[in-house]
Amino acid sequence: MAKYRMIQTNFWTNPIVSEEMTPEDKYFFLYLLTNPHTTQIGIYRITKKQMAFDTGYSIETIHSLMDRMDRHHDVIRYNPDTRELAIKNWGKYNLHKGGKPINDCIISELQEVQDTSLIPYI
Repeated sequence: MAKYRMIQTNFWTNPIVSEEMTPEDKYFFLYLLTNPHTTQIGIYRITKKQMAFDTGYSIETIHSLMDRMDRHHDVIRYNPDTRELAIKNWGKYNLHKGGKPINDCIISELQEVQDTSLIPYI
């Protein structure tokens, strides 16, 4: 199955993005939405070291951006033990009609989530 992520144009008019996020926040949030580790459910495993490598930021900057995304903007949750990241309201912007193949993929991915407390968040 091809893997791609659509970013709706209303991303830019979302009040959190347009009024509260810095340019670095926006870039990092777009990365979190579109990186190769994303899944159909919006919960995926990724290390902070991988994020730093992909974005070119230092580990310290990644820590700071993750903290801002979680505590200030409330758009992600990250479990450092399982290294799972969940994006709030993922399905609202990324799930579209797809039929049985998409449903099967979603069920399969939900079964792989280690920190099940992240599921209600998405």
